[in-house]
Amino acid sequence: MKMGKRISCLLAALMLILVFALAGCGSKSEDKTASSTDPSPSVSAAATATAAASESPSPTPTAEPVELTISAAASLTESLNELKELYHTKAPQVTLTFNYGASGTLQQQIEQGAPADLFISAGAKQINALVDKQLIDKSQVTKLLLNDLVLVSSTDSKVAISKLEDLTNADIKKIAIGIPESVPAGSYAQESLTYFKLWDTLQPKIVQAKDVKQVLSYVETGNTEAGFVYKTDALTSKKAKVVLTVDPASHKQIVYPMGIIKATKHLEEAQAFYQFLQSQEALDVFVKNGFTAPSNAS
Repeated sequence: MKMGKRISCLLAALMLILVFALAGCGSKSEDKTASSTDPSPSVSAAATATAAASESPSPTPTAEPVELTISAAASLTESLNELKELYHTKAPQVTLTFNYGASGTLQQQIEQGAPADLFISAGAKQINALVDKQLIDKSQVTKLLLNDLVLVSSTDSKVAISKLEDLTNADIKKIAIGIPESVPAGSYAQESLTYFKLWDTLQPKIVQAKDVKQVLSYVETGNTEAGFVYKTDALTSKKAKVVLTVDPASHKQIVYPMGIIKATKHLEEAQAFYQFLQSQEALDVFVKNGFTAPSNAS
């Protein structure tokens, strides 16, 4: 009897051990399965980031469009219009808008707050005035070009002119010049006529124009027998001819300075165009149109 109880107890104990053993194996199997199907959060995040990077590459930054306003002497029209097309191939995001006119008029516009990023004058006087008024930094001014003053007449004209003194002849009724106070070409013409003691004598014949382009128009249409313009303007005309080049000793050097306006909101782009206009590529265009580069000037 006692032996039977012992055997029963032993069997019961063995059964309990077997149950616990089976339960432990099931738990380890579940843990193993869980670990194999649920990756750690750090591994999952890294994989997700890598996948996202491969699917969405970083976009290439593009330059913002910018509009630059350049106030420039009217005599620069042809050259700058040509350079506008050339510069577009180099900086397509930059739109160049040119405001052409008499240098003195452009100076006054800038002084009165007209928008401008760059100013190219046909005389040092206008640039210097803006420097004095602290609208242009002197360190951002350069001598860009040189020009010559010439006397022109219509290609149809039969009037003989070989020297300035011939302007006093009776067959010359009218002579066009730019307004000396605002048009540098007119100021140079006044200096030369004064130098040769002709200014006072010719006063009754003189017709003043708002800029050199208007002077050229007066001559081309026969409204005046002669007119003072820059060499570069004369070269653009098929209806006017150069009758003489004015002695450069009789007037100040005809220089075209250029300066960046302090108030520009696009300084980086203005500086880039400022540098481009001084490049050999740009100077070749200016020279082709009759200007002289300061470094090559005699």
